[in-house]
Amino acid sequence: MDLTIEAEGLRKSYGSHTALAGVDLAVPAGTVLGLLGPNGAGKTTMVRILSTLLTPDGGTARICGHDVVREPREVRRRVGLTGQYAAVDELLTGRENLVLIGVLHHLGRRAARARADELLERFQLTDAAGRAARTYSGGMRRRLDLAASLVADPPVLVLDEPTTGLDITNRRTLWTMVREQVAGGTTVLLTTQYLEEADQLADRILVLDGGKVIAEGTPDELKRKVGDEQVQIRLRDGGQRSEAVAALATVSAHQPVLDDDGASLRLPLTDGLSGIAAVATALDAAKIDVESFASCAPTLDDVFLSLTGRSTAEKPEATA
Repeated sequence: MDLTIEAEGLRKSYGSHTALAGVDLAVPAGTVLGLLGPNGAGKTTMVRILSTLLTPDGGTARICGHDVVREPREVRRRVGLTGQYAAVDELLTGRENLVLIGVLHHLGRRAARARADELLERFQLTDAAGRAARTYSGGMRRRLDLAASLVADPPVLVLDEPTTGLDITNRRTLWTMVREQVAGGTTVLLTTQYLEEADQLADRILVLDGGKVIAEGTPDELKRKVGDEQVQIRLRDGGQRSEAVAALATVSAHQPVLDDDGASLRLPLTDGLSGIAAVATALDAAKIDVESFASCAPTLDDVFLSLTGRSTAEKPEATA
């Protein structure tokens, strides 16, 4: 198997705090590895080590066969990094940002301009190419930032929460662009707070907690660890949700998962149709006004909660 990103026994501490406690990973070429975990789990430390911004205390890591400590220059030539916040120069235009990066990568000014125009078209920024980046919306800045990380056409793309703060429309636009890169052979390491994003993009997922790997597998494999099926209940009145939780406690030992919409909850099904009947009877007896009632598969949110005992971090407010 042709591995593009490899790590063995990576360790990093900050004083008495252990950020990474012997982490291994292996990412084949042309695939996406999603790196998940609660805040402080070690995700950003991993990203910084793999992009040569931080030196590990122990263990080894290689990008395209090049050691991140002994060959940092070779590694940087092969990695495009998009961080949590757009790193574009707001005083320059979109085109000037990309041309500057091309020149810094020694493409030559003519080749840098051609590459900039190609990326501006691909990322739907041609009409705004002559405008200062400070006039761009949040979604446009993130697209420009992703384009900047691809100027040198790197074989590895490291995305550290690339869609933080974007609304769902702009997130999906970036997902499409990431898929296009992967289809062209690019290998992606993705950290994200949006579990739907990992579900959509990742071929495999690695879950970190306390600097250690606590689970790894495909999205479907991880979901099967939680259970095969759940019942999803949507209430007409979200104010009844605490009463619904109390009613469900009489027929199930499982704690319901409360969805973000304020009016829905999910519960693992353990007894098939008889379990569904018991849930419906309990809610009816408690006079809970149910709008819809359906079975569904577990989500990565359920996996995350099951593995870490915590929900994902609160999502930032979206921008256009």
